[in-house]
Amino acid sequence: MTKVLITDPIDQKGIDILSQVAQVDHKIGISDSELASIIGDYDALMIRSGTQVTEEIINSSSKLRIIGRAGVGVDNVDVKAATQKGVLVVNSPGGNTIAAAEHTIAMMLALSRHIPIANSSTLLGKWERKKFVGNELYKKKLGVVGLGKIGAHVAKVANALGMEVCGYDPFVSTERAQQIQVKLSDLEDLFQQSDYVTLHLPRTPETENLVNMDVLKNMKSSAKLINCARGGLIDEEALAQALNQSLIAGAAIDVFSKEPLESNSPLLKVEKNLILTPHLGASTREAQENVAVDVAEQIRDVLLGLSARTAVNIPGLSPDIMDSLKPHLQLAETMGLLISQLSGGQIQKLEVKLQGEFVQHPSQPLIIASLKGLLSKALGDRINYVNASLEADSRGISVVENKDEARPEFASGSLQLTTYGDNGDHSVAGSIFADGELRIISIDQYPVNVSPSRYMLVTRHRDMPGIIGKLGSLLGSNNVNIASMQVGRKIVRGEAVMVLSIDDPIPNKLLDTIIEVDGITNANPVTL
Repeated sequence: MTKVLITDPIDQKGIDILSQVAQVDHKIGISDSELASIIGDYDALMIRSGTQVTEEIINSSSKLRIIGRAGVGVDNVDVKAATQKGVLVVNSPGGNTIAAAEHTIAMMLALSRHIPIANSSTLLGKWERKKFVGNELYKKKLGVVGLGKIGAHVAKVANALGMEVCGYDPFVSTERAQQIQVKLSDLEDLFQQSDYVTLHLPRTPETENLVNMDVLKNMKSSAKLINCARGGLIDEEALAQALNQSLIAGAAIDVFSKEPLESNSPLLKVEKNLILTPHLGASTREAQENVAVDVAEQIRDVLLGLSARTAVNIPGLSPDIMDSLKPHLQLAETMGLLISQLSGGQIQKLEVKLQGEFVQHPSQPLIIASLKGLLSKALGDRINYVNASLEADSRGISVVENKDEARPEFASGSLQLTTYGDNGDHSVAGSIFADGELRIISIDQYPVNVSPSRYMLVTRHRDMPGIIGKLGSLLGSNNVNIASMQVGRKIVRGEAVMVLSIDDPIPNKLLDTIIEVDGITNANPVTL
């Protein structure tokens, strides 16, 4: 008999769906060791955030076909171990979109009209109308940082309220922005000019403490800040200081760097114009029902031999195929990450060209891996092998596949990625050598032969005597060690590309100095 195990509280509608095709057992609050001891009896596992599905638990399974997370994040599931075991992992990325967007709007309105403190005052028997004069959202400028599903819905509602909406998202095209009636802006201008700023980003090393004291000082003194996305995007100490010093007019925060909010949090010492809620963005009956139904339907479909809508690992591939594609997927993802840092700006189109041996493999996983790399710098752990296509589509990035049957330059064939966007078109080509080593074989059509490394520096320069020496001396004097160096050129004394593998990241001040070197026209630090 087909069996499904549920280890976290799930809405009854989801349970009813699963009961149509399987025996459903409930083990709410089960320990890791208990789960590992019984998981071998089950075909599917349905969880929320309370259960940690570790590699040990996954490897203890023998029949498990699918893990369903009733929610957005899957950081409590070892997706890599599940993929290696051939277990599908699914979530519900759109189930709480409306709930989170509406909570954002509610926080804006509550902040603007002093609703929480006015309510408290009235309940104490006071009647302080003059004290709680607020302001309207109508004709105010809203800056939306992150234009995924939730950010786009916030923009839609704000437009309906008569607000002027600008947005920042490096992976949203101008055409997509026009569709959702958002005027694209750079991040600095957005913070400086907006009356309200709302954050809709994942927490990544690049976005952590995105809003710091420098940003807060440059905002309007009348501005208000809202965060219903992820904790850690705001420097909470800096925000507390900014509010107490009236550098900004108010803030409404639903998520925190540490949850539950700690008793010594600086936010609890703010005296005015701050609304705090305990991570309620997805806490609506409808959202909880939506994610339960969405994931239960996917588990049901997979148990019936059908496909899942929102798998977070590569669907439909056996472990054997996964093993054979592993280096190709790694190359595609690495190249996507590389070209995202070389392209900059907004990308409208990605062209994926397969040649030689690469043509013989399933192309869709390679395209998905390329998109995952392309978007990972912006979206961090939120991006995965299936939602990469969805995230790209929501940002207006089109994908073109091109298979070249001609005899390849390299025996193992090659993969080439080309991006088209605000900063022109850029291309990166790679191959897998006989020893299994990944190689970058061209950048912007300039031939190179480079093994990807953690830190790299890619420059465009004039091919002239002294350039290499100047750059090497400059890096050396700043204690940056060069592991390897390659120069690619098409003609003598023409334009050239230099690729350096380095042991340390390039400091921003050093990068500014490098760009000033005579003959160097561009320099891109890369982290892989």
